[in-house]
Amino acid sequence: MANLRQTPLTCSGHTRPVVHLDFSSITDSGYFLISACKDGKPMLRQGDTGDWIGTFEGHKGAVWGVALNADATKAASGAADFTGKVWDAVTGEELHSFQHNHIVKSVNFSKDSALLATGSNEKLVKVFDLVKPEAEPDVFVGHTGGVRHALFFRNDTHLVSVADDKTLRVWDRSVGKEVQKLDFPFSPNSLEVSRDGTVLTVAYSNKVAFFDANTLGKIREFSVPTTVNSASLHNDKSVFVTGGDDLKVYKFDYATGTEIESFKGHFGPVHCVKFSPDGELYASGSEDGTLRLWQTTVGKTYGLWKCIDGHQIGDGVAAPKEAQTCI
Repeated sequence: MANLRQTPLTCSGHTRPVVHLDFSSITDSGYFLISACKDGKPMLRQGDTGDWIGTFEGHKGAVWGVALNADATKAASGAADFTGKVWDAVTGEELHSFQHNHIVKSVNFSKDSALLATGSNEKLVKVFDLVKPEAEPDVFVGHTGGVRHALFFRNDTHLVSVADDKTLRVWDRSVGKEVQKLDFPFSPNSLEVSRDGTVLTVAYSNKVAFFDANTLGKIREFSVPTTVNSASLHNDKSVFVTGGDDLKVYKFDYATGTEIESFKGHFGPVHCVKFSPDGELYASGSEDGTLRLWQTTVGKTYGLWKCIDGHQIGDGVAAPKEAQTCI
C-alpha cells in the first residue's frame, strides 16, 4: 500500500469557479453533493462517485453558498441576484425565493428542514420559516461586515456566523440576540460545525482553529503552508483537510497538526473542502471550475476507486480514465 498515488475523481460541468459545496447525510440512496458556482447554476451529484444528477436553474447571478437538508429532499442556494432559493432536490423545482437587499453568501437548513438560515452582505443573519414562507424572517443584527457563513448550531437553538468584520458570533434564537463573540486578526474564510455538534472549525489567513462548540474555548490552532480558504474536520476527529491559494489540498493530523499528505490536482486556488458524511472521501472546489473527490484512505476500494490485492488498478490509478470524469 506504500506510495500509492492519490487519484481524484474530477467532476466537470461548471463554467466558472466553484466556491462552496455541501453534502447531505447518508440516505437510502447513498449521499449527495451540491456545488455553488459563479456560473449561477448549482449542481447536484451522487456523493461517492460525483455523477451528475441535475442542475438547479433560476438564479440570475453567481451562486455563493449552497446547502442540502439531511435526507437530500431539499436544496438551497444563495446568490448575487440578492435571493436565497429553496429547491425540491428530487424534481429540481424552485419552491421558495427569499428576496434580500444584497448578495446572499450563505444558506443552511435546520435539522427538521422547516427553517432556512441565510447570511448576506446586508451584514445580517436571517431565519425563514419554510412552512410559512410569506412570514417575515427572524433577523439577527450585530455584524458590521458582510456575513460569509451562517449555520444552525446547538441543536438549532442557536446560530453561528462569521463575517468580514473579523468576528465569529453566536446567536440565541429564543431571544434574538448575540450571546457570544470571538475576534480574529483576519476575516474568517470558512466555518464548519462538526457532525456531532461539538467542534467548530474556522479557517483564516494561513491558520485553522478549532473551538469547543459550547464554551468557544480554543481547542487547538495550526498554521498551514498557504492562505487557507476552507477547512474540514473528519467525523472521527483524527484528521482535517484544507484547501487554499497554492492549488493543493492538504491532510493534517488533528492532534498534532503534522502534515500527513498534500496533493495538487486543481489548476486554480481551492475555495472549498468538505468531508463526506461517511468520512471516506473529501470534496474540493476550485477557481478552475471543477470539483474533485479525494480518498481519505488512498488505495481503499470505495465508490469508483477499485483496489485489488491491496493495489489500485493501474499502479495507483483509481479507475479507468472514463470512470474518473463525470459530466
